[in-house]
Amino acid sequence: MNWIILILAGLFEVAFAYCLGKVKGTTGNEMLGWYAGFVLTLTISMTLLIRATQTLPIGTAYAVWTGIGAVGTVLVGIFVFKEPATFWRLFFITTLIGSIVGLKAVS
Repeated sequence: MNWIILILAGLFEVAFAYCLGKVKGTTGNEMLGWYAGFVLTLTISMTLLIRATQTLPIGTAYAVWTGIGAVGTVLVGIFVFKEPATFWRLFFITTLIGSIVGLKAVS
C-alpha cells in the first residue's frame, strides 16, 4: 500500500510542477489560482511522501518520488507545454525510468 501512496505523491509532484508552468502565462486572479493549486498539490505530495516513508526506506522513497516527478514533469512539458522531445532527452528519461524500476526491484 505504501508504494501506491508513494506513486500518488509523485503524481502530485507532477501536478505542482504543472501549476508552476501555468503561472508563467497568467496575471491577476488566474495567477493566484495557479499558485493556490501549487500550494495545495505541494502539501498533498509532501503529506503522502511523509506517510510512505514511515515504512519504506527514505533513500529509496525519495529517489522514486523525485524520479516520478522528473519523468512526469518532462512528459507534461513535452505534451502540454510543447517542449522539444529530442533523442537525448527521451534517452535519459528512459534511463531514469529504468533506475526507478531497479530501485523498486531491490527494495
